[in-house]
Amino acid sequence: MTKPFCRLYLVSPAVTDPRAFAPVLKAACAAGDVAAVLLRLVTDDERAAVNIVKDLAPIVQDAGAALIVAGPAAVAVRGGADGAHLDIRSMEEPAGVLEDAASQLRPQRILGVGGLKSRHIAMQAGEADVDYVMFGEPRPDGSIPPASETLERAGWWAAIFSIPCVAFAPTLDDVGPLAAAGVEFVALGDAAWTHPAGPAAAISEALASIAANVPAEP
Repeated sequence: MTKPFCRLYLVSPAVTDPRAFAPVLKAACAAGDVAAVLLRLVTDDERAAVNIVKDLAPIVQDAGAALIVAGPAAVAVRGGADGAHLDIRSMEEPAGVLEDAASQLRPQRILGVGGLKSRHIAMQAGEADVDYVMFGEPRPDGSIPPASETLERAGWWAAIFSIPCVAFAPTLDDVGPLAAAGVEFVALGDAAWTHPAGPAAAISEALASIAANVPAEP
């Protein structure tokens, strides 16, 4: 049996009510081959964040996907998630933060990094031995880098480095070109959750685009 080497990575909306989001998340994970879900939280209360992760992690994991927490490694560990994702765009000394996070997560859990404002910073993150880098995700103010910029940077990384790359697709139309660029994962955020026919329809469409734009691995 064969499958595309590029897989789908979902980025959740900012979750404040895990009970309301749980059925939506379950349906999304059941819609097709989802490799991972990045859980975005808005609370600064670590205990509350841990409880949200505890509520939602089993849904993702039972579907065979990994739950990655956008936030501190400690929340990911205490909540039973599969890893943590750190945005380093505003960090003055990201190397130390990444080293500390890795010490908490390894070897059982994943460390991903985003907020890579330049090629140089991306390479520095790669030298920190992260498990993946992400390009093109929404900025803190909600704006999104131009799709052409994400495509260029993701393609550059995929062609040179062995560390997996996640490329964020602002729309479903962006999924195919990013997959064709050779990235290991295409991330989908609001384009999935706000689809008129629901997340399952968006995921099915995204997976079809991936399959049509990448060769299959044995």
